[in-house]
Amino acid sequence: MSTVRTDNTQHLTPGALPSSMQLNAEGKLKHFLTIEGLPPLLLEEILDRAEQFLNLPNKAQNKAPILRGKTVMNLFFENSTRTRTTFELAAQRLSADVITLDIRNSATSKGESLLDTIRNLAAMHCDMFVVRHQHSGAAHFIARYCPPHISVLNAGDGYHAHPTQAMLDMLTIRQHKSCFQPLKVAIVGDILHSRVARSQIHALTTLCTGEVRVIAPRTLIPAGIEKMGVNVFHKMEQGLEDVDVIIMLRLQKERMQSGLLPSEREYFSLYGLTEARLKLAQSDAIVMHPGPVNRGVEIDSRVADGSQSVILEQVTNGIAIRMAVMAMVMSGQTGEQR
Repeated sequence: MSTVRTDNTQHLTPGALPSSMQLNAEGKLKHFLTIEGLPPLLLEEILDRAEQFLNLPNKAQNKAPILRGKTVMNLFFENSTRTRTTFELAAQRLSADVITLDIRNSATSKGESLLDTIRNLAAMHCDMFVVRHQHSGAAHFIARYCPPHISVLNAGDGYHAHPTQAMLDMLTIRQHKSCFQPLKVAIVGDILHSRVARSQIHALTTLCTGEVRVIAPRTLIPAGIEKMGVNVFHKMEQGLEDVDVIIMLRLQKERMQSGLLPSEREYFSLYGLTEARLKLAQSDAIVMHPGPVNRGVEIDSRVADGSQSVILEQVTNGIAIRMAVMAMVMSGQTGEQR
C-alpha cells in the first residue's frame, strides 16, 4: 500500500489509525474517511438523510441554510470531474462558502510538505477539508493533524477508500431494490487498484447484503480478498449468473504495472459487459459504473445507455450523499441537530 510523504522523515499508512477517530463521543460523524468499522445504523442514517435532500422541492434552486457561514475547502491532489463537481454543488446547496485549491499552482507543487500545507490552510479558519490524494492514508493523516474544529471528508485516497462513492452506490441500489439482504451483487473489473471496490465491499457487507461477488482476472484480484466476505470468480459467465446488481469498474491503467492484463480488446472479450452477458443476470438487474466509463473496454455502449443502466442516477445521487455527509459531520462537530 502506498504511503503519504508528509515531510522528510514522516510516513503514514491508513492502518496506523483507528476508524473510531471518525466519530465523536456521542457516536456522530466528525470525519468521513472510510466505511470500514462504521455501524450499519450510521450508514442507514446517511442514506436516509440523502433521501431527504433528494425529496426537497426545487432543490437545485433553493439552498438549505445548514452550512451558512461555514467554509469548505476542496483539496484535490488528483484529477476529478464527477467527485469534485458534486462536492462543490453539495456544499453550495448547503449555503457554504466553497474554495477549490488549484494544486498545480499551490505551494505543494513547489516542494511544501503536506503537513505544512494543511497547517497553513487551517490557519485560514475554514471548517471542512474535502481531500482527494494519490497516496493511501492522506485523508487519515490530515484528520489526525488538523485542528479539532475542522472535519475531513475523504474524496478518494490511493488504493484505500472512496467512502462517498460507495454510499451513493448504496443509495442507488436501495432505490431500486429496497432491501440489501436478499441481493446478489457482482463487482467486476480492476479490483486490485480500486478504492471504490474496497469501499463498496465494506458498505455491502456492513448492510448485510446476501452475497457479494468480485469478478476479475487473477492478476487484478488482491490477495486474501475472501477475508472481506466476498466470493471470487474469474469467469464472467459464472460470476454474473442470477445477480441482482452489476457494478463495473474502470481499468486503472495509471496505477498498473505492465503485464497485469492482456490488450484492452482481449480484456473486453473476456470481462466486458455485453448485452448477451447481461442476460445471465436477473431480468431486473441494474447496471452501475462509478465512472469515468471506458466504452468498449469494460462495458458495451448499448448496455451503458440501456434501460437497465443507472449510471446517471449514481451521479445525481452523489450530490445528495455528499450533502448528507457534510451536514452530518458539521452536526458531529458542533453537537447541534442539523
